[in-house]
Amino acid sequence: MLEKEISELSPAEAAAELKRIAEEMAKADEAYYQNDDPYLTDAQYDALKRRNELIEKRFPELKLTDGPSVRIGAAVRSEFGKVKHKIPMLSLGDIFSEEELADFTAGINRFLGYETDTQITYSAEPKIDGLSFSARYEHGKFVKGATRGDGTTGEDITENLKVIKDLPLTIEADNIPEILEVRGEVYMSKADFLELNAQNEKEGKKLFANPRNAAAGSLRQLDANITKERKLSLFVYTWGDVSDIIWDSQSQFLEDVRQWGFKTNPYNRICHTTQALTDYFEYLMKERANLPYDIDGIVYKTDSLALQNRLGFLTRTPRWAIAHKFPAEQAFTKINNIRIQVGRTGALTPVADLEPVNVGGVIVSHATLHNEDEIRRKDIRIGDTVVIQRAGDVIPQVVEVVKEKRTPEAEEFDFPHICPMCGAHAIKEEDEAVRRCTGGLTCPAQAIERLKHFVSREAFDIEGLGAKIMEEFYHEGIIRTPADIFTLEERNKKLRDDLFAALDDGSIYLENREGWGKKSVENLFKAINERRDISLPRFIYALGIRQVGTATSRLIAKNYGSFANFRNDMIQGDTEKLLAIDGIGEAMANDIVEFFAEEHNIKTINELLQRIQVEDFIDETDYNSPIAGKTVVFTGTLEKMTRAEAKAKALSLGAKVAGSVSKNTDYVIVGADAGSKAAKAQELGVTILSEDEFTILAAQK
Repeated sequence: MLEKEISELSPAEAAAELKRIAEEMAKADEAYYQNDDPYLTDAQYDALKRRNELIEKRFPELKLTDGPSVRIGAAVRSEFGKVKHKIPMLSLGDIFSEEELADFTAGINRFLGYETDTQITYSAEPKIDGLSFSARYEHGKFVKGATRGDGTTGEDITENLKVIKDLPLTIEADNIPEILEVRGEVYMSKADFLELNAQNEKEGKKLFANPRNAAAGSLRQLDANITKERKLSLFVYTWGDVSDIIWDSQSQFLEDVRQWGFKTNPYNRICHTTQALTDYFEYLMKERANLPYDIDGIVYKTDSLALQNRLGFLTRTPRWAIAHKFPAEQAFTKINNIRIQVGRTGALTPVADLEPVNVGGVIVSHATLHNEDEIRRKDIRIGDTVVIQRAGDVIPQVVEVVKEKRTPEAEEFDFPHICPMCGAHAIKEEDEAVRRCTGGLTCPAQAIERLKHFVSREAFDIEGLGAKIMEEFYHEGIIRTPADIFTLEERNKKLRDDLFAALDDGSIYLENREGWGKKSVENLFKAINERRDISLPRFIYALGIRQVGTATSRLIAKNYGSFANFRNDMIQGDTEKLLAIDGIGEAMANDIVEFFAEEHNIKTINELLQRIQVEDFIDETDYNSPIAGKTVVFTGTLEKMTRAEAKAKALSLGAKVAGSVSKNTDYVIVGADAGSKAAKAQELGVTILSEDEFTILAAQK
């Protein structure tokens, strides 16, 4: 489904878009990591990932608990043995511009409490387009090899790695750690790729789409003899489990492993300023065509290990490293038509139907025009020749109109004030760029999209009720409300029995639908019944409350404990506890209260609760910390760590970080110049800790 520009997304639309991207990327990861047969190009995948990151940046509270920002790779294939990574193999965040690079380096200085112009040394390394691997050595002997897998568990490729000439099987040096796990990338050179495909074509075998696919397919062979026949290479760029880290920087590690016989990229470079990183990016972008292997960007890492340790990690990516991707391509095409799509929240989004054109290896035939203001600002008309771009967004965008190619026949687009789906008025609020249908659940587009959201992966996750089925069931009157899902089996049985009694001809309900059968119906009912017990975060998210994504749903569940507690406070309009949650502001709180003020929403909830059981929230993480489960508030200027470091530390230990002090606050940590929050803590009798006292408490087990 095409969506509008990220800056124009409402929170509810952003939540729906994050869900859609997560589902698409999960399928793409399986195709890429498990099957070595991707159906998305690198540009398409990067665009999905990029859009997800930008939405999360604007709406951090909507971040999915198991979405692309958390999930890494895909589960291992059953044919391979499993290898548990003692230290997870994490992925990197992406940037696409000089401005984002400047933000990255400035963000590091800010997190560390340095002045903006403080120089930090970075290691800049070409980003090889291959397959990640880990190789474990014990007492200098290679003993185990694995793929990245899902970041936690990889596939055992020990025998396959043994046949790659670049990997030493024995390390003979006096200073190597007893346990050494190196990590890197297996790749196939451009020349070896062309040679392999030429041979395959000659023998009538399948041709590989690109060197990365060839490398992955060759390395993940069940028969290592096949891997041996393929010419694979590798570079080492980092480490995993090590018994004794004897280096103090990334550059020193690379020098050490080079001396131990491993190959490292000769284009690695040390840079001391943001400008030096930018200059290196420009150089390598021009040089990439001359390299013997494919690269798709540069990885920047804070060189100092001490600074890396201070900076730490986000959910699945290090704060101290980032991948700077090469820019996407643009193309010219013609707008044949402009049409309107209606989303779950009633948003009317204009979509351009284009003369199909190849953009960066992808055939593009549609592009989002975002909203009516954007159409007016760029003066986009039907029949115009336009520049299309796929960069930083999963949906192709119209960059600009080529005015000199405009013909007299080009038509201005009259944005509708009536919903094309239901005929209700479409209005535009003063503080929003989007025009919305006022039809609510009477509008088929909104009703269907809300039902899709209810059964989606992060919500009830009911297998068998995909988008197409939900549309069919809605239009045929089979499912019109969430509660209808849980009465479906009962209604199906009654109709089936009635038909048997009346006709005795074998006519049945779902089982008689085209493409269905007894087994598929049984599987559907089984999937539905397995969701009659639902976790509190999933249930809150499934309700489709505007601005409430999976991350916010979990925060609410963690702070309220039960749905009854949450519902009662919201019905009464009591938002004190809600507003104390770090990340929930007044606008979101108002949307939540307004949701519970709607009679039809309460009716939907009550009907559901008659058929399902919502479990109370249980935090299963064993934090083993005295502040786990406690609500903490930071105020004033901290001296030994930045506010960001302090919050990250508290969250990593299982604490709840709030933005304001209330009766539910357990600790207030005060720094220099603490103001009203410290005063309110004293007034409420909340425990006040200094920065040193908090550090001591956090270190206790």
